[in-house]
Amino acid sequence: MNYNISNIDFSDEFVFKTSRSSGPGGQHVNKTETRVTLRFNVLESKYLDSYQKQRILTRMAGYINSDGELLIHAEETRSQAKNKEICIQKFYELIKIALKKEKKRIPTKPTRAAVRKRIENKRKNAEKKERRRNTDWS
Repeated sequence: MNYNISNIDFSDEFVFKTSRSSGPGGQHVNKTETRVTLRFNVLESKYLDSYQKQRILTRMAGYINSDGELLIHAEETRSQAKNKEICIQKFYELIKIALKKEKKRIPTKPTRAAVRKRIENKRKNAEKKERRRNTDWS
């Protein structure tokens, strides 16, 4: 199934939290909270069905805490607003990846050259072992 998640507005289910960002900034960095954390409760979302919720929980387990919340952090820029936009963009990318249907692998036949090479190696190995066996010491 292909889901078009980008058309859904999840903004009323987002919870944003700001904190002090690491990195350069001098004295100003100690006063401003530019790091943004987006919290999205997957289990309580009204826009996702149960299959989608389960798929997100299993495929994005590294981003999900014990309460079933998807956590996304952004501290790339010194602007809180830009970091908020980055969080939202990351959210939609992660959801898209989680809900993307995996392509079924179609097994391919080995090439003739590969088969020929394998048979040749088997033959050489057999000859080597045969030479080891037939040693008459008497």
